[in-house]
Amino acid sequence: MTPAVPVERTVTYGGLNMAKNTKQTSQDVAALAARLMNNSSASHIQRQLAGAALAQSRTGKQTSAKMEDLASKALSDKRSADDTKKLAASVLSQANKKR
Repeated sequence: MTPAVPVERTVTYGGLNMAKNTKQTSQDVAALAARLMNNSSASHIQRQLAGAALAQSRTGKQTSAKMEDLASKALSDKRSADDTKKLAASVLSQANKKR
């Protein structure tokens, strides 16, 4: 899996110029997210992170502050499954750097 290289762009939000993160979810992570969304035994957190990852696949959408917090907690929780951590890392890597 090759890391995405961001292109620095700015967007105006509330009169402020902010850097826009242009990273997108990789195909590998998007496939994992799709599998988890269709898995009835996936946890609620896995589904939330999978939804966020899929929303950022092939779009310019960025991670919300709420999802950043959820992903951060999932990464720091030693009980989180490997798939949960992969999704959380992807979601966090697409967060707004200035937030």
